[in-house]
Amino acid sequence: MLVKLAVLFSGNGSNLENLLKTLHQKSFNGVKFEIVLCLCNKKHAFGIQRAKKYGFETKIIEHNHFATREEFDSLLVSEIKKSGADLTILAGFMRILSPIFTQNISAINVHPSLLPLFKGANAIKESFQSDMKIAGVSVHWVSDELDGGKIIAQKAFEKGTLTYEEFESKIHTLEYELLPQSIIGLFSDTSRYDLKPMLKNT
Repeated sequence: MLVKLAVLFSGNGSNLENLLKTLHQKSFNGVKFEIVLCLCNKKHAFGIQRAKKYGFETKIIEHNHFATREEFDSLLVSEIKKSGADLTILAGFMRILSPIFTQNISAINVHPSLLPLFKGANAIKESFQSDMKIAGVSVHWVSDELDGGKIIAQKAFEKGTLTYEEFESKIHTLEYELLPQSIIGLFSDTSRYDLKPMLKNT
């Protein structure tokens, strides 16, 4: 079984590179994964260089060239469908997506908090500053609600006496572990994960 993936990113691209390194052209439990599209909304994002290391030319679609969010999302949907991707991964894609996207594309997102707590762009800082004794990361389905889709998997750790820099590093380390594990799990362990959101468009 071959599973084609599209990866959307906006900045540094470390989660993108991790997916290229851990999943692209690799097989797990009889399933082979292939990244067929790298797409970015910022032309100077460092992740573009990371993709080039693996032979990928990133498709750049700058959101500020569009009058509305829906126009931008329509082109995203078109490019993803053209790629033939079975699943889209938001790996640091810093856009709030409209129903034009969420109702036409099966996508998952990695978020740096234990959802439903600390949604949005400042999740790491808010999680660190909170009174909670644990923190972590979540992988979830992308829905019409920001960071509100059904949770696929989570990993947590004790905050202890970590500095902010150590805390942030720990968050990213867990992202690199959980995101590929979740993708593999979606296609190899149907008893654990709900595939219905992913299969609704097939």
